[in-house]
Amino acid sequence: MKTKPENWHGLGPFTVFDVETTGMSPVYDRIVEIAAIRVECNGEITRFQSLVNPGCDIPLSVSCVHHITNDMVANASRFREVAFEFMELVSGSTLVAHNARFDLGFLQESLARNGMPLWRGKTMDSLKLMRQVYKGLPSYSLQNLRRTFQLDDDVVENMQAHRAAADVEWTLQLIALAFTALLKHAN
Repeated sequence: MKTKPENWHGLGPFTVFDVETTGMSPVYDRIVEIAAIRVECNGEITRFQSLVNPGCDIPLSVSCVHHITNDMVANASRFREVAFEFMELVSGSTLVAHNARFDLGFLQESLARNGMPLWRGKTMDSLKLMRQVYKGLPSYSLQNLRRTFQLDDDVVENMQAHRAAADVEWTLQLIALAFTALLKHAN
């Protein structure tokens, strides 16, 4: 049975996720926010988002990028508590992130640091997928792709760019575009 382009989610289930952090190193820095959207094979969607108390200060230079402050995470749950719910959500799906090496690196390091099982499921990088399907674009950054493909900003109306929930919504729109294009070409 072939999957119709409009039913790209039939290739799943997929869970698109994103993290915001205290810096660039999974070893030395910590997650301050995690968000995900799980898309079932029938198209049903489940959303997840949580701030995370990193147990350390968020540098001002980093806070200026994602706008998450120390006050915002002071009373948030620690990673271990959030991770149980997140890992239950993603179980049995393909984990998708834009520039997955970064997000997956933080996820794996955080799971290991907390004595939890590592992610052993399938993963996919939407950045690599977009490079494959839409060759020759000047930039494949999430914000550039958002502008290039005029992604739906209504979905993220009350969200900020560089926040995990907004970035997950845009990444989901990108993989829908890419899979739809691939399936049209295949049929």
